[in-house]
Amino acid sequence: MKILRLVLFCILLSAFCISCKEEQKARTEEKVPVTVAVAEQKDVPLDIRVVGTVQPMQTVAIRAQASGQITRVWFREGDDVSRGQMLFTIDPRPHQAALAQAQANLARDEAQLRNAEAEAVRYGELVKKDYVTKEEYGKIVAGAEAARAVVAADRAAIESARVDLSYTEIRSPIDGRTGGLQVHGGNIVAANAATPLVVINQIAPVYVAFAVPERDFQRVRGAQKGAVVPVTAVPQGNARPASGRLAFVDNAVDPATGTISLKAAFPNTDRTLWPGQFVNVVMTVGSRNAAVVIPAQAVQTGQQGQYVYVVRDGSAVEMRPVAVAQQVDQQVIVDRGVAAGETVVTDGQIRLTPKSKVTVKTQL
Repeated sequence: MKILRLVLFCILLSAFCISCKEEQKARTEEKVPVTVAVAEQKDVPLDIRVVGTVQPMQTVAIRAQASGQITRVWFREGDDVSRGQMLFTIDPRPHQAALAQAQANLARDEAQLRNAEAEAVRYGELVKKDYVTKEEYGKIVAGAEAARAVVAADRAAIESARVDLSYTEIRSPIDGRTGGLQVHGGNIVAANAATPLVVINQIAPVYVAFAVPERDFQRVRGAQKGAVVPVTAVPQGNARPASGRLAFVDNAVDPATGTISLKAAFPNTDRTLWPGQFVNVVMTVGSRNAAVVIPAQAVQTGQQGQYVYVVRDGSAVEMRPVAVAQQVDQQVIVDRGVAAGETVVTDGQIRLTPKSKVTVKTQL
């Protein structure tokens, strides 16, 4: 009875093993649907991608340099203004009166100077004949010198009054765009007050300020040698990029952040960029010629490092380790492991083993 049971158990175990082998064979022969792409060889630009902010190339806070009442504002808020364009007029009458008074003082003191100089000449002749003492002559000469100094002071006062009068016409020192008006017409302003009348930003051309990690600094310096470094800025939510060039590299790395500040200049003639705006910055610091590139999603990471599945002989796959140099957009540059023209799996890797067979679902 025991022998019969043992024989029956062996028969059942053999049947189970045969069934498992057949199932495993069926699974091995089953083809896994995958998406594939062909490795390409091409010249690839090497970019540094960061986020930057738009800054006006020049900013001027317009302040009054003469006190008085604003009689006229010559622009509207948000207007574009050009260099030398009239912005404000301050009541010139008090300053015109001050200039007229300084001119009258000059005329009076010039008359006194002429009289003092004539007396000095007369006393010069008299002292030679001993009709007057040298002491008296000295006083007359000193009086003439004093009158001459008074006239010089009057002329300086006239020039100062003319400058003050010129300050009653406030003109734009740059080409730019006006902001909000801080002081409206009819108000009294004081010279050099803390609050500006208006702020003008130059936005064509314009700067984009950004920072790059210290590890990329040598690449930036290498790109600068004898060449213009192109920079592209794309406002967030706007697919249209603006083209510029690297214009400034700071003289020190910030030890707190490990980055160095840079600025790129953009013509901005179409006003794509606006001060204060955040933009995506792409700075091209070189190119990799004849590089082998594959989609980034083809690269997997395992315990032994990065690898890809390469399709061979139509349906077989090979698990192959790769050395990735750099990711550029949605592609990676492969230094080792894949040759141009080979087909790599980009989707479906989770079901693959080195002995799997595949069927191509789509091809990128």
